[in-house]
Amino acid sequence: MRKTSLIHCFARQVIRSSSSSSSYCRSFSSSPSNNKLFVAGLSWSVDEKSLKEAFSSFGEVSEVRIMYDKDSGRSRGFGFVNFSREDEASSARDAMDGKALLGRPLKVSFALDKVNREPLNTRYSNRGTTFGRSR
Repeated sequence: MRKTSLIHCFARQVIRSSSSSSSYCRSFSSSPSNNKLFVAGLSWSVDEKSLKEAFSSFGEVSEVRIMYDKDSGRSRGFGFVNFSREDEASSARDAMDGKALLGRPLKVSFALDKVNREPLNTRYSNRGTTFGRSR
């Protein structure tokens, strides 16, 4: 079991003490079963076309997304590559992890699903009060 899997499972068990959290942990710790790769370490000059070209030799790439900063419009240095088949994604991950693209080594792994989180302001609803009184 990966270290991050254990951390996520422990956090889930602390948050929810129901029996559903243990089944979640078992399914999370198994090998990933998706076609989506997370690619980090991208150069600012990498665009979606060049990223697709770099990964297309491993199979049919169905979608490529590079994440950009809202304010500057510059690449945030990571993106996602979707393959049509899981075995293609797996071979691409194995071959491209650590390889250089435009002079920068890539870190490639299977993408994790987003975790639904509540907004920060509701998590700390008592922040403005001290022992029941307003500040």
